[in-house]
Amino acid sequence: MNHKRWRVVPAIIATAIMSFAGVLIETSMNVTFPTLMAEFNTTSATIQWVTTSYLLALAIVIPISTFLVRNFSIQSLFITANLLFALGVLLDFLSPSLLVLVLGRIIQGVGTGIALPLMFDIILNYAPKSKRGLMMGIATMTTSLAPAIGPTYGGLMLSLFDWRRIFLFLLPFLVLSLFLGVDGIGYESHKRGEPFNFISFLCLAIGLSTLLLAIENLSWFLGLISLISFGFFYRFNRNKP
Repeated sequence: MNHKRWRVVPAIIATAIMSFAGVLIETSMNVTFPTLMAEFNTTSATIQWVTTSYLLALAIVIPISTFLVRNFSIQSLFITANLLFALGVLLDFLSPSLLVLVLGRIIQGVGTGIALPLMFDIILNYAPKSKRGLMMGIATMTTSLAPAIGPTYGGLMLSLFDWRRIFLFLLPFLVLSLFLGVDGIGYESHKRGEPFNFISFLCLAIGLSTLLLAIENLSWFLGLISLISFGFFYRFNRNKP
């Protein structure tokens, strides 16, 4: 279970904690919508961006995970993901407005978008073959349990404290995750510096965003922009995936 200064089990647990926390918050915030609508004096369509923005950031970041793993060390990616997630949690806990709350959710989505594929990458590349099936099952179960526990967790925090504690109570687990990850993930230098296909990434981001807005507003115009963006994404991504 050790691989060149690696401690595989703590490394997997560290990334699993972050993945679990990301999915947990995503589902636990759904029960807080009526409270948030009253506190920020907004509509249900607007308050849904508390979860929609997070999922959108997640969907945009996950496709570039292969590029990140090829060009950066796993340790640096993990630390970056953990610190981004913690920053998003702090912003949401202290958020004075809905805009800051959504910004924190986007930052959390970026952190989870890095950590979630990183967990499976560690299992597939560093865990012994005889244990990979078991660890993949545990990792999948961890992220599958979070949606079931999330609404209960959110309702419990809301009834006993307030919605801000949903974020605050996760900070100790993120600190634990950081220590486990730094201790378990071995440092491996990366000299490969391939250029990032920013145009392709931008087209993907625009395509996903406008598709979401088109569905929400039933807009054919936004749907057309989304379709064109995906077309450009396919074209620019074909030569340099």
